[in-house]
Amino acid sequence: MKTSAWQMAKTGSPFEQLHQALQQGCKVPVKELSSLLSLIAEKKRKMEQEEAETNLQILLEFLHCLRKQKLEELNEIQTDLQYVKEDINAVERRRIELNRIKERYSVKLRMLVDDHSAKTAWHSLIEKQSSGIISNGPSVQGQCWIGSGSSQNRKGATTVHVGSQVLQGTDVNSESDSQHGSQSGVAVARKRRFIQQFNDLQDCYLQKRRYWARPLHKQDDRNPVHREGYHAGLEDFQSVLSTFTRYSRLRVIAELRHGDLFHSANIVSSIEFDRDDELFATAGVSRRIKVFEFSSVVNEPADVHCPIAEMPTRSKLSCLSWNKYAKNHIASSDYEGIVTVWDVTTRQSVMEYEEHEKRAWSVDFSRTEPSMLVSGSDDCKVKVWCTKQEASVLNIDMKANICSVKYNPGSSTYVAVGSADHYIHYYDLRNVSQPLHIFDGHKKAVSYVKFLSNNELASASTDSTLRLWDVKENLPLRTFRGHTNEKNFVGLTVTSEHIACGSETNEVFVYHKAISKTAAWHRFSSSDLDDADDNGGSYFISAVCWKSDSPTMLAANSQGTIKVLVLAA
Repeated sequence: MKTSAWQMAKTGSPFEQLHQALQQGCKVPVKELSSLLSLIAEKKRKMEQEEAETNLQILLEFLHCLRKQKLEELNEIQTDLQYVKEDINAVERRRIELNRIKERYSVKLRMLVDDHSAKTAWHSLIEKQSSGIISNGPSVQGQCWIGSGSSQNRKGATTVHVGSQVLQGTDVNSESDSQHGSQSGVAVARKRRFIQQFNDLQDCYLQKRRYWARPLHKQDDRNPVHREGYHAGLEDFQSVLSTFTRYSRLRVIAELRHGDLFHSANIVSSIEFDRDDELFATAGVSRRIKVFEFSSVVNEPADVHCPIAEMPTRSKLSCLSWNKYAKNHIASSDYEGIVTVWDVTTRQSVMEYEEHEKRAWSVDFSRTEPSMLVSGSDDCKVKVWCTKQEASVLNIDMKANICSVKYNPGSSTYVAVGSADHYIHYYDLRNVSQPLHIFDGHKKAVSYVKFLSNNELASASTDSTLRLWDVKENLPLRTFRGHTNEKNFVGLTVTSEHIACGSETNEVFVYHKAISKTAAWHRFSSSDLDDADDNGGSYFISAVCWKSDSPTMLAANSQGTIKVLVLAA
């Protein structure tokens, strides 16, 4: 105990020493104790003050940061409000301009009709006077009457003959009311669509408006201001808004069956339009490439359409790609790893490439170099071919299975590769030692890659998302959700504005590239399936393809049903 007290006296803090001394019964004079208590109280007050000052300093710094942030937000809001104010004024001016044009056109049209009506009525009256057959009887249909008569009769239908032409005058008021009612209904429906997606559309508007307001773009080749204050950012957004609100559904305009309904091997793995959108080809597990004439499928009502060409293959087929210059050439990839170039006219293979060691999932012809094509395989290799050579001209070894390959439409130098490693690898074929860019975002295998433009790339994955990328700036742009895709290849197709894919719910989904939510969809319902088959829930969309930059598309499901769909209001 004495040793412990001695150690405390040597090493303990002053407080511990005092505490020990008091516990051991050390006598302290009252005066010294009062002084000690005052000292402790002063120390406590000082410490509390320092802590309060620290807390106030932290609070003040937080408030300054908050103020700065809110001022920045306020400045951004004020800038955005200024954009909105400018654009409202520009749109109002545009509306006034259109109304003036409409009024001028209406006045000219009324003057034209009135002028022809008066002339015809006058000539008719003169002719009757000269022949002495003026009648006070009831009006004859097709005549124009001048003078007394009920207003109801005067507003009736009037036919005016001018030479060999016939001008039909109708009740202008009733026709105008009918057109106004129809247009009003369309406007209400379109307004409902933009209200449903208001947040996404708001983000799109501000993004485009801010983009074109940057100093970098004020000196761009493209004039940022059009039509007396109609800004380029507003013009871009109006295009998005008009396209997005114009369509709300997919309408079926034709349908055909692909093969034997009672045969399990009916999955259509690939469906592609040719160069001129006159023909389309299908391929899948049935080991046959079938070529159909699009106009016949649309215009001739029949469930079963005969292909104009058919080419049997040794193995199941995974992908097709038409040559963009030689209309009769189409390439295929199959489950044995063989890449084949076919002549549709002769129904014979032109070239066969057998270098892939495993199943080849994808093949694509270059748009700018018609003799070049690229393929990807489960052997983790991307191969570039030339139709003038028997062996591959370039080989890229990767670490994961290749699901999809696609040439950039503006260059045969750049290729996008979708891989089972969850990444999109973007290569410059002049240097394949490493990718130019690697796009990271998908959580599972990337099943498809497609270019909307030279700079915009869409990708699909079995993580049930589509993603849009800027390959020039190496940036992710948008993620699209709504469809279900966890294990199958469900197809991907793009235009300059829209992205479409299939779903494992047997539905086709369409997205506008500027909006992350679904723009339209269509279900291959149970009525589309064979009555004897009650397992419709197991079917999925397996291939989709847009007709070049049009609202029309082809979609096929795993049962072999192919539909021609068109975007509709």
